[in-house]
Amino acid sequence: MVYFLLTFTLLLLSCSDENSNSPSSNHLFAEGFVKVKANGNFVYLAENKIQLKAVFDYDFYLGETEVLCTEFNELMKNKTEAALPCSTSLTPAANITFFDAVLFANEKSKKEGLDTVYTYSKIHLTNGKNAGDIENLKFLTHVDGYRLPTEGEWVFAASKNWDVENSWHSGNSDFLAHDVCEKKEGDFCDLAGNLLEWVNDYRGNFQDTSITNYLGGFGNGVGERVVKGGSYRNDVKAFSLHSRGDIYAVTSATKEPYIGFRLARGAFKNGVQFEPTSLKETTAIAVKGNPKEIYNLTGTSAFKLVFRNHHTKNLNYIDFNKSLEVIEIKDSIDCYHPEISPDGNWVAFCDRFEGLEGNSNLYVRRLDKKGSSLKKLEVKTAAIPRWKILENGDTAIIYVSKATSNKDFATFKTEKTYQVGFSNGEFGAVEKLFQGNFHGGVSKDLAVTGSSLLRVNNLGKDTTWLMGEQACNVSLSNHYRQTLFLDFGSKTGRNFAKENYTVHQRILIADSNGKLLKTVKAPHGYTFDHSEWTLGNPLYMAVASLTDVNGNHKKIALVHLKDSTVIELAEGEELWHPSFWAMEKSISNEIDLDSAGVYFTKGNQYNFSQLAIKMEMMWQQKDSIQILGLGSSRLDRGFVSKEVTAGYTLNMGHPNNSIDVSIFIGKNYGFNHLKNLKAVVISLDIGLWQHVGKYIPYYRLLFPGYAYDENHLFWADSLPRDFLKRMGCGYQESLEDRYKYLGDRGFYSTPANGWGEAITEGNPDWAKYNSIYIRWALEYLEEFIAQAKEKNITVLGVIFPVNPKYKETPSFEKYGPLWEYIPSVMDSLKAIEQRHKNFIFLDENKMGNHDYSDKEAWDTDHLSVEGALKITAKIDSILK
Repeated sequence: MVYFLLTFTLLLLSCSDENSNSPSSNHLFAEGFVKVKANGNFVYLAENKIQLKAVFDYDFYLGETEVLCTEFNELMKNKTEAALPCSTSLTPAANITFFDAVLFANEKSKKEGLDTVYTYSKIHLTNGKNAGDIENLKFLTHVDGYRLPTEGEWVFAASKNWDVENSWHSGNSDFLAHDVCEKKEGDFCDLAGNLLEWVNDYRGNFQDTSITNYLGGFGNGVGERVVKGGSYRNDVKAFSLHSRGDIYAVTSATKEPYIGFRLARGAFKNGVQFEPTSLKETTAIAVKGNPKEIYNLTGTSAFKLVFRNHHTKNLNYIDFNKSLEVIEIKDSIDCYHPEISPDGNWVAFCDRFEGLEGNSNLYVRRLDKKGSSLKKLEVKTAAIPRWKILENGDTAIIYVSKATSNKDFATFKTEKTYQVGFSNGEFGAVEKLFQGNFHGGVSKDLAVTGSSLLRVNNLGKDTTWLMGEQACNVSLSNHYRQTLFLDFGSKTGRNFAKENYTVHQRILIADSNGKLLKTVKAPHGYTFDHSEWTLGNPLYMAVASLTDVNGNHKKIALVHLKDSTVIELAEGEELWHPSFWAMEKSISNEIDLDSAGVYFTKGNQYNFSQLAIKMEMMWQQKDSIQILGLGSSRLDRGFVSKEVTAGYTLNMGHPNNSIDVSIFIGKNYGFNHLKNLKAVVISLDIGLWQHVGKYIPYYRLLFPGYAYDENHLFWADSLPRDFLKRMGCGYQESLEDRYKYLGDRGFYSTPANGWGEAITEGNPDWAKYNSIYIRWALEYLEEFIAQAKEKNITVLGVIFPVNPKYKETPSFEKYGPLWEYIPSVMDSLKAIEQRHKNFIFLDENKMGNHDYSDKEAWDTDHLSVEGALKITAKIDSILK
């Protein structure tokens, strides 16, 4: 009986209790672990002002120190043959993947006779004997063995022992990892600083909710893992209890000399992985760029920005030439590394992130709201596309077979760099260029790449730059034959900058031989990521994501590399992989770049720029326009283009106008280039006829585009090559007008302020001395109508309503003339209507007896949007 009881007792002691909230007591627990009493407690996990409440129903143990290098080598030598260089017996293990840490945890469990927490089917090792992938990896929370801590466990333990001042950071570490426990924080060593530490969780998005036994996200997309704590390469100001990542995306296969780990132990049930189904609150993106400031830098207002919205996994873009609106191309295709084509009309991208194993697909689509004309390159794998203009003027795309790390030269040389032609929306033939994945850019005699090392093929010879130190985000400029890149606070970079700096804190630029030429520091509180040269216009500028202290890619900015100024373009939560394109100044030799399309110049009255904006719209929409509105600011604010159903309509009304300017535009541009034009709506502003003959010479003199067109007979036979590409390059003074007009097809919406007083301006008796102007205006109009008739175009002449109180004054309207001249003008207009069947006369002022109320007026001689909708409905009815 005694023997039976002793045997039964031993059996009990050898089994784990699945109902226990603490590690089982059948083994003497390993020295160096601290018990963390978390059962019934909680901690907040935070990111982007969103807090997730992580609740615990168990206690756990956490390693006092980071796992030692010697301990790692001892346990792993028979598993993967991995052998880390260890400076001392207390050096922490680093330069290992998440998978390496998982395998080590299992080996430690087996050494101490415990069940293993992680199960899997197959290990894939790299040439360096690291685990690059593990198939079917599962985390068994109910098993009492060694494992990586969850993010919640790590933060809970660290929150009781957080001391950033007593840590190894870039300011005191000499950029080297130190022996463990030279800095101690309460019960633990090196939670803040020394090495970033792997935890068990995938990096998911948080939601303001409470979750018991939180296990992170699901690893969609990139499959980012969480790393905690900050490292010897980080500025101490960047250390945060809630930071979750490195300066760039960390995946399970990431391997860096500043990332290590510590172990945890403690079984629990009902672990919850969670990812919010809606991210509407976290995906708002604000446009920050001042287009005028960017114009002053680029010399053009035609510029575009494309980037990845990492929350939605979609391409987003801003066409600053059209509006300050962020357009999202919604799609099921994941998108990384987008790049805008040389002409600004296409975007190429791939569906796999740099540094990840596995095959990738390459796509090209139009840069429009629908991302239309989607094309997929039908090859086995293609990653990180870059556009190139070939010597014959054709466009091609450079891509690599895989975008994995290039640290190991033998592995790097197994991949390939290719080129594929792309023209007229179709892919051409594929051509192999290099052995090796040179995804940083390729020129005639230079190819570069960097994910770990800055590798170069220079005149056919493979080499490395930056003294073999780590570099990434490598981008080659074909214009300058210079290479832009980010480093990791390298010794070479620090010597060049003459100061210490942290990871990705500076953009560096090297010449074609690798000699450093320039460095630009990130704005205070941020570091750079995803840096690239700008495209199109050969600007000495870069575009980059700005990353905050928590590793969030909060902003996108232009970086002027000559004077180191940084201009913010957009702000959001996670804005990745920006590509910035500006119209190239030197388009072709067929046109004078100082004159073509230059309908406004700096230093002139901003309201003259309103016609320039509409000239650009006319050229860009010339094949769509069926109805053209011409006239003064009364038509500008009184004719709602988008409400016209009789045909596609553009409103070209503008201030500083008289009827001869309207006819000049309609006859020379409308009749010659609007091939689908059916009707012209022209405002008959009798008071402004006193200016007949004054404005056209003014336009010719001040704005070279009009004289240039006239000297070439308004291009009636054909437009020169690239002429339309010049649209948008001219200086635009009134940016508010620009975006308003572009969005509403030339209509300027104004609120209802009432008619107010009947104000007169100038001498309303001008017709007494210059009645010839009225005759000229009527002659110009009739001649225009006759020319329109030959082209089967209807002309609708409209007198817009003005303040009815003018009936009580001597003046017909704000600018005159006196009432006594009006009856003969009305008779002349009616007579023209009788003589020309293609002319319709619409008098909505009705000698001041109209029915437009104060609610339909903006001021004494302009309609509000309510009045504009009313008169537009009448015009549309007539046109139909």
